[in-house]
Amino acid sequence: MKTFNLLGDEWDESRDRDGWRMHEAFVGEHIGSELLGACLCEVEPGSKLWPFHMHHGNEEWVIVVRGAPTLRTLEGERALSEGDVVCFPRGKAGAHQIINRTEAPIRVLMLSSAIQPDVIEYLDTNRVLANDGTGRPLIFTRLAPPPDYWEGEG
Repeated sequence: MKTFNLLGDEWDESRDRDGWRMHEAFVGEHIGSELLGACLCEVEPGSKLWPFHMHHGNEEWVIVVRGAPTLRTLEGERALSEGDVVCFPRGKAGAHQIINRTEAPIRVLMLSSAIQPDVIEYLDTNRVLANDGTGRPLIFTRLAPPPDYWEGEG
């Protein structure tokens, strides 16, 4: 059995983009998980973890490890506390975003059912991302009225 410490500083990648600064560790990969995805994310003050989004294929959870992140949902925003756990069901009811409005880094563990393929909608920008069976992006585009089903078919 493999172990990963949620309080350590072992990171797999970092993002240094204004408003989106964070470090991420792929916990699921580190411990050999096949059916659950898990990422530890440390989000810098004034930054957001990901854009406001929802999953069609996956349920996600957030577990607050350190700090007091702000959770944004369709119902509005609310502060979370260390130890809080929130479930984001598949579909629009599970739309969410984690924001750090504090003066110190926050740390959250994101769990996912790791189902592929998946379709993710970004509600603020009307974009959609579809992943294939391995999690690689197939298409990332803005939503638009669909063409006629038979358009271009011979």
